[in-house]
Amino acid sequence: MTRIRRGYIARRRRTKIRLFVSSFRGAHSRLTRSITQQKIRALVSSHRDRDKQKRNFRRLWVTRINAVIRGNKVSYSYSRLINNLYKRQLILNRKILAQIAILNRNCLYTISNDIRK
Repeated sequence: MTRIRRGYIARRRRTKIRLFVSSFRGAHSRLTRSITQQKIRALVSSHRDRDKQKRNFRRLWVTRINAVIRGNKVSYSYSRLINNLYKRQLILNRKILAQIAILNRNCLYTISNDIRK
């Protein structure tokens, strides 16, 4: 029986995967089976951590807003501020409020005083 020369398609696929994991250490960047497993694991982790990052940023924004509001020497809290914003139908999300809190505290104080009245 004559020898059959294998095609280049499988080799192309493996090199594509190798380019993805080229920065990994040890066998995770050299052995084909290990490479495929690590690629799947890396993609799963990145997907999961994108969701986690959204949660963490929201927590950070809430903490910043709360710290600035409570530092005003008034018995006023984050939850009351957000509740009053909704009552007044002001569309300011937490990211924008946190930026205002950091960059211009007086502006946040005036917003909170206006919606309280």
